Amino acid sequence: MTATAEPRNMSADHASRVLRDHLWMHFATHNGHDEAEAPVIVRGEGAYLFDARGKRYLDGLAGLFAVQVGHGRRELAEAAARQLTELSYFPLWGYAHPAALELAERLANSAPGDLNRVFFTVSGGESVETAWKLARQYFKLTGKPGKHKVISRSMAYHGTSLGALSITGIPGAKAPFEPLVPSTQRVPNTNFYRATEHTDDYAAYGRWAADRIEEAILFEGPETVAAVFLEPVQNTGGCFVPPPGYFQRVREICDRHDVLLVSDEVICAFGRLGTAFGAQRFGYQPDMITTAKGLTSGYAPLGAVLASDRLMEPFRRSGTPFMHGSTYGGHPMSCAVALANLDIIDGEGLYEHVRANEQHFRENLERLTDLPIVGEVRGAGYFWAVELVKDKTTKERFSAEESTRVLRNYLSKELFANGLYCRADDRAEPVIQFSPPLICDRTHFAEIEQILRETLTGAWKLL
Repeated sequence: MTATAEPRNMSADHASRVLRDHLWMHFATHNGHDEAEAPVIVRGEGAYLFDARGKRYLDGLAGLFAVQVGHGRRELAEAAARQLTELSYFPLWGYAHPAALELAERLANSAPGDLNRVFFTVSGGESVETAWKLARQYFKLTGKPGKHKVISRSMAYHGTSLGALSITGIPGAKAPFEPLVPSTQRVPNTNFYRATEHTDDYAAYGRWAADRIEEAILFEGPETVAAVFLEPVQNTGGCFVPPPGYFQRVREICDRHDVLLVSDEVICAFGRLGTAFGAQRFGYQPDMITTAKGLTSGYAPLGAVLASDRLMEPFRRSGTPFMHGSTYGGHPMSCAVALANLDIIDGEGLYEHVRANEQHFRENLERLTDLPIVGEVRGAGYFWAVELVKDKTTKERFSAEESTRVLRNYLSKELFANGLYCRADDRAEPVIQFSPPLICDRTHFAEIEQILRETLTGAWKLL
């Protein structure tokens, strides 16, 4: 499609001026030149995005790990419009509304185990913040007020609010805002490609990584540790999949020391891994699940914390309120959009679709391992990463200068210029990540491979 769609009656030149003079973009540099080059995305259709000049891009990241059902779904816009004509807004502060009730029941029915309590938020970071606050108040109510600390993994991202950022394990994301909330500790992640322990035994490496969690709990003192926050597949660093038995061992460790296991599924829930929740994909039972993103396919802001009946019990018994909430958590329109989104996911069998096509996605990406710059392909479901290396045999990383020159200054821009929106990231290992809409099929995977092959070939010449 080549027709130009101007953003809200703005010319492309006018939009560039507003970008330069007024809009402060997220996680973006602003030096005049960057704003002038920034594309203005005006429309989405299926798996594709279109900018103000009519150029088409394959959305290989589902917006930001969110747009499960694809762009331009009228069903979701119509659900929002219907709700707005019935009840445009009402908070959940001691009251309820039908959309929140229906969605809470639906989420509880699809969650693993006894995660029957649903607390609505606005975003993934707020869900993480909520889970930590809930854990702390829960232990105060159960006579263990010293249990307040959190353990998370190295380089894991959990949000940008001060509490969630404190749980986050990315030093560069934290440094500008320090000092942060104390009482958080980091343990190794499950990056087997870079393992220095049990390098020839994947399961043994998983046991080793899980045991580092127990080691941290014992070091801090079990009487001080409230929760462990883990993503089913860790995002930062490039889609680290848990080794066999890893989460089962973590569950045993948490039970042994009365520590809550929080599954941070802001990315991994609602089909990203081919199941409703990532915990189901890997067969473990968390005490809480944090969600957002795919819950509405990004069409409206909404998150949720799913908590076990055990966590609700002391609040019910004592009549004590959970002293937390927000103006827009469980917004009627967002809940209505979520319900319509889950209808599409169920009606079109998207969980099954992801499981049926996961191997085809993997095979297309693994064809790229014939390129000298590709070290490893890893992931699960529709969530994959390609790690880039300077030397395949030694797994040598790029230098800081090479990463800036090759990954940030070339690959990020060139992939987009070639019609592919994805993520080139070097916050940990240098990777390119893919998280396309769940509606994607083999034709989209082939398109991703073709664009990636051409662009990576050009990048290798710069090393």
